[in-house]
Amino acid sequence: MKQREALSAHRFKQALSCLRQAQILVAANEYKGAANRSYYAVFHAVRSVLALEGIDFGKHTAVMAHFRKAYIRTKIFDENLSDILTLLFKVRNDSDYDDFYVINKEDVANQLSSAEYFLSEIRQYIDKSL
Repeated sequence: MKQREALSAHRFKQALSCLRQAQILVAANEYKGAANRSYYAVFHAVRSVLALEGIDFGKHTAVMAHFRKAYIRTKIFDENLSDILTLLFKVRNDSDYDDFYVINKEDVANQLSSAEYFLSEIRQYIDKSL
């Protein structure tokens, strides 16, 4: 169990680092990069929860599907976290792979705010679980 807790802590630290990077990128008016880092903050936070179970997946979609099945549908987390995950994933994909995708300051600020909320919910869960 200690190994799972250590991995969870490591992944959550990655999430916090991505969140800090997103904040820096927003301040520098680098909105696509901020959207990317906001998504990865949430993604690593989800993986920190899965680490407590000893579970991981090779694809982002599999990580998200398991999180929804095991944590959203069972009401461990509120459904709005699933909505946040979906939106951040979509925006990250669009901003990374669509050459002409534009995200404005207001949208990326909402992305960042959603990521901050998501991480606070995950942190509360992890703290209760340990």
